[in-house]
Amino acid sequence: SIAIGFFLASHQASGFSTNLPLSLSTKQSTSSLNVFSVSGSTGTGEGWIDPSAPVNSAASLQKTLDESLKGSTFKKRISILGSTGSIGTQTLDIVDACPDNFVVDALSAGNNAKLMADQVMKYSPKVASLSTPEAAAELKSLLKERGCTDMPEIVHGAEGIVEAATVGSADTVVTGIVGAAGLLPTIEAIKLGKDIALANKETLISGGPVINPLVEKHGINMLPADSEHSAIFQCLQGVPPGGLRRVILTASGGAFRDFSKEELFKMCEEDPRAVQKKATTHPNWDMGAKITLDSATMMNKGLEVIEAHYLFGASYDDIDIVIHPQSIVHSMVETQDTSCIAQLGWADMRLPIVYSVSWPHRLKMPYKPLNLAEIGSLTFKAPDTEKYPCISLAYAAGKKGGTMTAVLNAANEAANEMFREDVGLGFLDIPKLIEGAMEAHKEDFKVDDVTLDDILSCDAWAREYVAENTKNVVNAPILST
Repeated sequence: SIAIGFFLASHQASGFSTNLPLSLSTKQSTSSLNVFSVSGSTGTGEGWIDPSAPVNSAASLQKTLDESLKGSTFKKRISILGSTGSIGTQTLDIVDACPDNFVVDALSAGNNAKLMADQVMKYSPKVASLSTPEAAAELKSLLKERGCTDMPEIVHGAEGIVEAATVGSADTVVTGIVGAAGLLPTIEAIKLGKDIALANKETLISGGPVINPLVEKHGINMLPADSEHSAIFQCLQGVPPGGLRRVILTASGGAFRDFSKEELFKMCEEDPRAVQKKATTHPNWDMGAKITLDSATMMNKGLEVIEAHYLFGASYDDIDIVIHPQSIVHSMVETQDTSCIAQLGWADMRLPIVYSVSWPHRLKMPYKPLNLAEIGSLTFKAPDTEKYPCISLAYAAGKKGGTMTAVLNAANEAANEMFREDVGLGFLDIPKLIEGAMEAHKEDFKVDDVTLDDILSCDAWAREYVAENTKNVVNAPILST
């Protein structure tokens, strides 16, 4: 069983972990692989599913070869969802570095009308979308003031994001927006046959039961744009069907990687302010506040396990996590002959993004080459699941499948936000709330014929659960094992 019982608040009844052991066998939501050689450490294919990424099949190998032989003189037309955020601005850096290869057809963002205006003036998209009508009006005014002669169609709201994602001329959509807002536009883009450069975690973590069948039906390429999954994807290039034995995700270890479990718990009790400050500062990567905290709790790695399952088809028993403080080895795969293939590079998000929009080509980029002598040494260790109970919660939700991963993800997002908003929620309260939501969801859990409405409903319910139960876990005692 999952070793997280000591995190349960006294008001919570039975722990979710005791009802979802790691050995749980559940019906998968997508079909099993049907190839002559079967991937996995046991070779039975149990727990494996059809991958959404173009890997692990004869068809994907042929597709990779066909695309590769077209040469690097290709030109792609892209739509960027979240153009003013970290993923979006770094994607535009790539467009600047490779103007002969990319054309920007659509941009969507939040409420940063000034930066969107800069982007519209520079890239001349056909569609520009912002979150609110006020931001859209501001954008239109700014563009008129600047004498824009190629005015885009300016839209707003959820419908605007979908319009940007489905603009007719684009062939690839970069999904750089955060949260469940990325699900519907991604689905609509897939239905139109557009490739997805995937940076929105919710697409597969929450929506995997819906997304994977759509990917297969419409024959699009789901191309990971985050560092770990891009590393795995790159390592799998050329690996034949049935050749994959195991996926190994690397993790920096987050803000508390050098603390023992006892030291972390003591600090949480004696100096919660110091914990809050440290938890929102990443030792290696310059990331947003939400994912930085997810790294501190290690939930980001648990979510990546679920995403890896849907992307590459691996069973949860064949996906491992290893702590790698230097963040140079971005992840690895083990093949059936026990060889390990790793992808290495500096901690630079542009590297996975460029491969997601140029796959399977290798574009010449003006980045600093990796120098192993400069690094000196690389170290690895196993994660402490007692110190990081969110890892085990993610594995449990993934093995349960269906709507449980949507609840896990939404409860984590809500608890993460409340911790950062300083409402009195402690660092150790985050897994308590997530586990409580998973336990409560067992009554309405659905595994078969999951729809987008089911996912969005579970997402909303989990957020409400966290909001209503936060006061019950604040300062609740930590029970000993």
